[in-house]
Amino acid sequence: MTSDPHARVALIIEDDADVRELLVMTLGMNGFTTFEAENGRQGVALVREHRPDLVTLDLNLPDIDGVEVCRQIRPLTDAYVVMITARQDEIDRLIGLEIGADDFVVKPFSPREVGARVNAMFRRPRSTGRDGSQPRPGAGTAEASQPAGVATATVGQPAQAGNLLTHGPIDVDTEGRIALLDGVELPLTRIEFDLLATLVSGPRRVWQRETLLARIWGDGWINDQHLVEVHIRNLRKKLGEDTKAPRFIRTVRGVGYRMIPPSAA
Repeated sequence: MTSDPHARVALIIEDDADVRELLVMTLGMNGFTTFEAENGRQGVALVREHRPDLVTLDLNLPDIDGVEVCRQIRPLTDAYVVMITARQDEIDRLIGLEIGADDFVVKPFSPREVGARVNAMFRRPRSTGRDGSQPRPGAGTAEASQPAGVATATVGQPAQAGNLLTHGPIDVDTEGRIALLDGVELPLTRIEFDLLATLVSGPRRVWQRETLLARIWGDGWINDQHLVEVHIRNLRKKLGEDTKAPRFIRTVRGVGYRMIPPSAA
């Protein structure tokens, strides 16, 4: 464990001592104070104790499956969660992402790849930092593309008031990072919020999957379009979408997604 009190905090939940040591070294070199857990139960307890900014989570733990650990810790923390596994099965990736993981790394992995992916995630804005500071406006949020205080009334464009975007019954507060549907707050993950804010910031635009990856996940993710598809699917569930007759988000086949005009929603 490193000892810098100002460093970001990472929790490594991994039963393989060699892999733990490699992750400790990798994350330490990227500025993290690290804590280690050898099993899932210990990992859940350390999440409560240390409030990490990042959790790396082995999928195949000796006591609790990594998917179940992720399910248990997600209500406790908004930390980025990177699942690490020796399994190549696509179903494992999809299940992990659906219950709140932010990324997936397959063993054997390159320390440089892990460092690059983690740094890309932390370039996305957080709701608040560990010190209570506000996030840096990022390319994946409406703040990056809309001047404060502008209001528009063009059909198909979101109504804006400062940091508030409105699209029909959807309200998105980009500064407070709160999204409401019919006045009720939506329980969105960080990525789901960024996707919704981006789509609502340009509702007439068809957002290509590659563009969403670059804006929300960062550079170097061009081959991970399944990330967009899984998180859009999760976002639709939380919006109460009927996949056969969507109310808010329309799939443009072979291209990406756009918002359905409020008059048609």
